[in-house]
Amino acid sequence: MLGWGLADGSVLHLVVIAVATGAIWVGSGWLEEAAETLSGYYGLPAVVQGSIVVAVGSSFPEFASVVVTAATGVFDMGVGALVGSAIFNVLVIPGLSGFGADGDLEASRAIVYKEAQFYMIAVSALVVTFSLAVIYFPVSSDPIVGELTRPVAAIPLTLYGLYLFIQYEDVGDAAVERVREGVAVRREWGKLAAGLLLIGVAVERLVGSVESLGSAFGIPEFLAGVTIVAAATSLPDALVSVRTAREGRGGTSLGNVLGSNTFDLLVAIPVGVLIVGSVDVNFSTAVPMLGVLTVATVLLFATLRTDLSLTERESSTLLVAYLLFVAWVVAETVGATTVLRGV
Repeated sequence: MLGWGLADGSVLHLVVIAVATGAIWVGSGWLEEAAETLSGYYGLPAVVQGSIVVAVGSSFPEFASVVVTAATGVFDMGVGALVGSAIFNVLVIPGLSGFGADGDLEASRAIVYKEAQFYMIAVSALVVTFSLAVIYFPVSSDPIVGELTRPVAAIPLTLYGLYLFIQYEDVGDAAVERVREGVAVRREWGKLAAGLLLIGVAVERLVGSVESLGSAFGIPEFLAGVTIVAAATSLPDALVSVRTAREGRGGTSLGNVLGSNTFDLLVAIPVGVLIVGSVDVNFSTAVPMLGVLTVATVLLFATLRTDLSLTERESSTLLVAYLLFVAWVVAETVGATTVLRGV
């Protein structure tokens, strides 16, 4: 009877996860449509449109997941979702976009030399931020845990301010004319707000069900975030990037991926900390995953730099790399390896 109750409850949580994922997809669709329309109305360049407007819109599920997990005391799940989503973004989305494009997926020097390199700086900045939390606000030494406070969390936020300044200057330099007229601006802003609200509610339900399933089956919070929550919140990014790649807008597609990850790392985690005051960060778990993210980012950077495009062969390499990452996560989950064991 007890086993049946557990199974019945698990099925219910699985249904909630599926429905919440669908709601995130719908809400993200509203948000991204409004963001693209408004960016076209205000005349933003393609790279800025992808790396700021569309990226922030498609990143809102990850942002909401960090805020919800920080507020409910399962911050490790939020960090796991963020890092897992970032790895998915830099390997799977460009890979799928490369196959979806008509020919090679075209990049640009702005993507390679500004967006990709600034994103690599963002990864390094987050590692430094976690390191400062461990050094100045230690909680335990086995595993290595530090307290991430508001002053420390302000460091990556300041770096994102620099990123916004650079993008602002680029908008002025580009001097792009408005490409969409006759837009119902109030309606588009209303659609954007409705998308944000729906995503926020759906992510709250998603995190609650994933937490319950993790407790029932003994899945660590971080690994649950890396797998289930990351997959659900990465769906909007994948749909947007593949669609824009099919339309021949490689700059917007790749800019969305890199801009989304930059926002996730430099804004989502710090804002979650600012809201709740302070959170404990498991350095022993987060840093190996950020190491994987660094390797994935370098791989993406190298493939984009060759002829400033992404071929089908290079896209295949990215997808295979993600499959290897998934295999490693599964090995960690079953205890075959020891990097994340006991978290």
